[in-house]
Amino acid sequence: MNEKELYSILGFVKVSKYRTDTLKTIGHTYKMPTEIARETEFKTSQVSCALIDLKKKNLVVCLNEDAKKGRLYRCTELGHEILEHL
Repeated sequence: MNEKELYSILGFVKVSKYRTDTLKTIGHTYKMPTEIARETEFKTSQVSCALIDLKKKNLVVCLNEDAKKGRLYRCTELGHEILEHL
């Protein structure tokens, strides 16, 4: 990824406290939205919106999309790269 793309994605994440804290909370583990909400003290709906945004930018991935409950999210390689700059 070139520097311009990196700064574009970094700005996208940093402009939202929800995206930033959601990404940081997932870090190098697997988390469910309810766990993220509990740790960040955000509403689950706010975490869900942040996860949708982060998925669109390929920063996180859902490991079990078909699950109605207990969905697990982890950071992608790009997500880990962005975390290094936060």
